[in-house]
Amino acid sequence: MQQNALTTEQIRALIARGKLKDTLFKALGVLFLAIGLAVILLLVIDMVEKGSERFTVDFFLNFASRRAAQAGILSAWVGSLLVMLVTAVAAVPIGVAAGLYLEEYAKRNWITEIIEINITNLAAVPSIVYGLLALGIFVYQFGFGQSILSAGLTLALLILPIVIVSTREAIRAIPAMIREASMGCGATRWQTCRYHIIPYAMPGILTGVIIGLARAIGETAPIITIGALTFIAFLPPAPFAETGEGVAGLFDWVMSPFTVMPIQIFNWTSRPDPAFEVNAAAAGFVLMVMVLTMNGVAIWLRYKMRKNIKW
Repeated sequence: MQQNALTTEQIRALIARGKLKDTLFKALGVLFLAIGLAVILLLVIDMVEKGSERFTVDFFLNFASRRAAQAGILSAWVGSLLVMLVTAVAAVPIGVAAGLYLEEYAKRNWITEIIEINITNLAAVPSIVYGLLALGIFVYQFGFGQSILSAGLTLALLILPIVIVSTREAIRAIPAMIREASMGCGATRWQTCRYHIIPYAMPGILTGVIIGLARAIGETAPIITIGALTFIAFLPPAPFAETGEGVAGLFDWVMSPFTVMPIQIFNWTSRPDPAFEVNAAAAGFVLMVMVLTMNGVAIWLRYKMRKNIKW
């Protein structure tokens, strides 16, 4: 009886030590999370304090200027939105289609395994490599020049692995019984994918797309490599607008020179005048708000779509 009682006490001690370790691990996790959030909060507060005086309407509607008080981010934020539009149009259909094919249609053989390994590895390639690749292909080989189209396609290559991987993971999360039920009712594989697989996987796909675009909007190295302008005082021509060379076409803006928010921030921080640091802080906060807005949209869309899905 004494030996059994001692064994019970040992078990209780082991359980207590396990709970203590679990509590300590949780406490360390919360501590590190708090440190990370505190650093981010301090950086945001610092940007807001430095750039608060530039949060005016003129700052968003003025072009870049050699005078810090008159400089704005009009060409930068418009260029960022247009580049993101080209990036989304190029990357999303190809990425979703590739992920769907690899998960639902491709045969499991050594060729597929090589493709999957390369896609996974491409997600970790430094962005400057994509810039050098785009410089040789899009700018010189295809003759797109230093245009919005070249920048959009460059960033599309950058986020394509992210879109493909997120699409595959979202499709894998769908229960097999949905496929079996659809095909059991006589639906073809394409009908199953179109009416069941893609709608159910869309929340996860959109989340991956928005995360990829949020990464792309803050990239600087590939955009500098293909020759984005650091100082620009005009906007791309609007479709069917009057220009000095006549009426602009529907897609003339894609071949226009451009700048983006990270380039504008880089330009201001590299100047010796301290007044431009205020502009850079304000522009940095605007860029962060744009990224957080995209992430917020992804979370909202995922919530709405998951709420409407009935398994």
